[in-house]
Amino acid sequence: MMTETPHPSQRPHLAAVVEDRFYEAAGWLLRRVGWRPRIETYSGYGSPRRVRVLARVLLAPPGRVAADNAYRAGRRGFRHYLTVPAPHRRVLVRVGGVHQVVRSDRAGYVDVQVDLPAALPLPPGWQRARLSDAGAPSDSGRAAEPTDPPALEHTADAPLLIVGDETRFGVVSDIDDTTMITSVPRPLLAAWNTFVRHSSKRRAVPGMPALYRRLRVAHPESPFVYLSTGAWNTAATLRAFLARNAYPPGPLLLTDWGPTMTGWFRSGQTHKNASLDLLMSWFPDVRWLLVGDDGQHDTGIYARTVERRPSQVAAVAIRRLNPAEHVLAGNPPDGGAAAGPEESELEGCGERAAVPTVTGADGSELARRLAEVPGLLGP
Repeated sequence: MMTETPHPSQRPHLAAVVEDRFYEAAGWLLRRVGWRPRIETYSGYGSPRRVRVLARVLLAPPGRVAADNAYRAGRRGFRHYLTVPAPHRRVLVRVGGVHQVVRSDRAGYVDVQVDLPAALPLPPGWQRARLSDAGAPSDSGRAAEPTDPPALEHTADAPLLIVGDETRFGVVSDIDDTTMITSVPRPLLAAWNTFVRHSSKRRAVPGMPALYRRLRVAHPESPFVYLSTGAWNTAATLRAFLARNAYPPGPLLLTDWGPTMTGWFRSGQTHKNASLDLLMSWFPDVRWLLVGDDGQHDTGIYARTVERRPSQVAAVAIRRLNPAEHVLAGNPPDGGAAAGPEESELEGCGERAAVPTVTGADGSELARRLAEVPGLLGP
C-alpha cells in the first residue's frame, strides 16, 4: 500500500471515478445515520530514526470502533469487505515526540514516513505510534501544518517494529500457500475461503510454524515481515491466524484490491517488488531469507531481488505445491516436475550471486534444506 502520485495532467481511470462516486454517495448516506470516521491501524516498521506508519480511516457505526481487531478477526470472510472509507481526512500522527499531520488518500489509507530526531531514537522492538482523526481539511485548501491545533475526534495506536542498527538478519515471507493453505490460484475455492469461510477454519502449511520458530530462536532479534497480494481488509484475520499458529509476529504488507488511477486492478507483482525494494533500501545492512511458493510469481519476484540486491539476500526458500495444486493453478500437469522459466531464473540468479536456494514440499523439508546453509538455523 503505497500512495499513488499520478502525474498532474493524468486523467483518473473510469474505474477510479466510479469507485470514488460510489464511496462519496455511500459516505454521505452513512454520515446521515450517524456513522463517524474511525482509524484502523496496521503494524508498521522502521529504524530507531525513521518509521513507516500504516493505517486506514473508515466510517463506522456509533459505538463501534473500526480498529477493534478482535471483532474484525472473528467475522466471516465477506464482511471484511463491507467497508466505506473516509477519504482525505486529516490525521495527526504522533511518534517519538514528533507530531505530523497527513491526509488519508482517496481510499482512506495512511502510509507515511516519519523522521525522528537523532537525539531521541526509538529503542529496538515493538513501539507504538498514536493516530488521531483530526477532521476534514479546511475549506481554504491550505495544507495542514503540524502546529495546527485540530479537534481530535478519534484516536488509535499503530504498532511499530523497530529494527535495531545491529540487526543483520530478517525474514520476508509470503502468506498464501506458504504459511497458510488457501488454494488462492483456484478461483472458486479462493472465493469461498475469502468471502464465506470463517477465518478460524484456515490451516497452516505443515511444518511452517515450527520452521519459523526455529528461525526466531536462532536469530532472536530478527524481524519477520509478511508480504502478500491479499487485501488490507483481511489484515485482522491474518494477524489472528498467525498468532493462533504461533508464527513470529511481524508487520503485514498487503495491498488495496480496488481500482487505481490508471486501471481496473492493481498488480500484485508490482506491489511485492516495490515492497521488497523499499524494505531493503531502509535496512541495507540486513540480509533477508525470502520464503514463498511456486504456485504464482514468488520465484520470479525473488529472482529479480537476488539479481538486484544479492548482498542483501541470505537465502531463498520456495515451497513446492503438489501436482494437484499446480494443475488447479493453471500450471503444466507434470506438477512442476520440470523447472519453469521463473524457477530456472531464480536458480540461475542464485548461482551467479552465490545465494543459496532451497525447495521443499512443506516446512519440515525446507527446514532440513535450510539447516545445510551455514548460519541460518544455528548449530
